[in-house]
Amino acid sequence: MLDVRCVPAFEDNYIWLPGLPGRRQVAIVDPGDAAPVLARLAQDDLEPVAILVTHHHGDHTGGICDLTTYYDIPVYGPSRERIPCLTHPLTDGDRVVLDALGLEFSALETPGHTRGHVCYLGHGTLFCGDTLFTAGCGRLFEGTAQQMHASLSRIAELPEDTLVYCAHEYTAANLRFALVVEPDNADILARVDEVARRRARHEATVPAPLLQELKTNPFLRCAVPEVVAAATHFAGHTLSDGASIFATVRHWKDTLD
Repeated sequence: MLDVRCVPAFEDNYIWLPGLPGRRQVAIVDPGDAAPVLARLAQDDLEPVAILVTHHHGDHTGGICDLTTYYDIPVYGPSRERIPCLTHPLTDGDRVVLDALGLEFSALETPGHTRGHVCYLGHGTLFCGDTLFTAGCGRLFEGTAQQMHASLSRIAELPEDTLVYCAHEYTAANLRFALVVEPDNADILARVDEVARRRARHEATVPAPLLQELKTNPFLRCAVPEVVAAATHFAGHTLSDGASIFATVRHWKDTLD
């Protein structure tokens, strides 16, 4: 099992520091701001060995070059996006071998939020940036609904005990929308209560097991009859395939945000 430290940044971002229990070495995932990362590294006496980047948005990349002035470490990221200080461009299926950590991740291309977004899969974890959120998914800023639906369908096929590490604390807001789509879903209702308790204690609600997402995240449930019926009712016409159902649910949420 990985030992993954959480570094809060900005209003709701999470920067992740995966490593192994009892080891000083860590990787840094999506450092949008260098300052909190540097503070946590010093506080915990940690040694970074690599930076892993999911996509080009500034709240995921803004601290990369500052960090590389302190540490001479490689920067991995999507080859199809402009990532500052990138040293190791990745395409789908590429391996990220971190010898100093004894860890290896696979790059999964998951376009939708951006054109070249990648996730990092390994050791029972998925660092998924802004593709999959807990109880939600990223907006379609550059990709298409068809691309995002395909990306999420690919994630949905991973082992159910995969821990999902997304980059934002959006769970409570996403669950409010999930209840609009499926007001009688007992798993969503139970998760709303759980998340409320955790947030009242100022605890992160990330990570989450993929199984929980499959039960409560409407964007992973586009083949479930209740979600199909809700999306059809919202659209006002018959929806014939998963991508069109996903596009309708994504548009529905956008109208409420």
